[in-house]
Amino acid sequence: MMKAIWEKNTPYSQFLISVGVILLLAVTFTVVSMVVATASFGLSMVEMQKVMSDLDAPNALNIMRVIQTLSSIGAFILPPFLIAYLFSQQPLHYLGLSKLPRKNSMLLVVAAMILITPLINFLGEINSHLHLPSFLKSVEDWMRESEDKAAVITKKFLVMNSSMDLFINLIMIGLIPAIGEELVFRGVVQKIFSQWSKNVHIGIWSAAFLFSAMHMQFYGFLPRMMLGGLLGYLYVWSGSLWLPIIGHFVNNAGAVLMSYFFQRGDLKLDPDKIGAENDLLTVAMSLVIGGGLFYFIYLQREKEQLLKE
Repeated sequence: MMKAIWEKNTPYSQFLISVGVILLLAVTFTVVSMVVATASFGLSMVEMQKVMSDLDAPNALNIMRVIQTLSSIGAFILPPFLIAYLFSQQPLHYLGLSKLPRKNSMLLVVAAMILITPLINFLGEINSHLHLPSFLKSVEDWMRESEDKAAVITKKFLVMNSSMDLFINLIMIGLIPAIGEELVFRGVVQKIFSQWSKNVHIGIWSAAFLFSAMHMQFYGFLPRMMLGGLLGYLYVWSGSLWLPIIGHFVNNAGAVLMSYFFQRGDLKLDPDKIGAENDLLTVAMSLVIGGGLFYFIYLQREKEQLLKE
């Protein structure tokens, strides 16, 4: 009886409801993840807090993996399905999951996401040199400190000593965020803002802005927002959320795989430095070829619409 009960609410009301649902499930699953972790590793809550503050402690990374995985599922994957159920008679259609993309479009997205890596890294390098106004120096110092702490955890996660470590990271860092963040930001937020503003471009870039801001990483804000915008256009052009999910997964999984092979010595070039060391030719090629592939995906959509007419 709860299905589609808020279907006719205004976009503003739907946005507030969506935020409430996401926050409620995020908090709930954070608690659930802590309970599961303490039970799984035989720790008390006090011992758990000590372990989480010392990443070199035994089982610290495994505990963090459990908490990260469960809390991500609760914060990003489950809420959009509940939101879609409350807003639509056809929840899967509402989220853009009912339509499968064409195989050639999927291949183009995989190629495009790989080829724009130098451009994304270049934007990250530019972003790293940006500063807030002097009167916000304390805020910038706090953001820098927060990002440094997050970077330490990320580096710990990306230390992979076995193929099992690689597999776990592909799921935890690659797949779950790709599905969850696309469901939230493209499947729900972008849709609501597009309806609210009656402008698809405002919807795309508003969702991309929130997508980047959510990561709380000021020095990676520009490349992440650009990535969010590109994924937003993929959704609009294809009408299928599966295409941006694939693109997001390629981006995340590519970083994991390149880190793995770099650590093994199979890859000589640090993947984070491709395009980030003033190699303007590589960046230009990334922009032209990668951008060209995205444009080709757009043309496919235009061709499909003409055929329908």
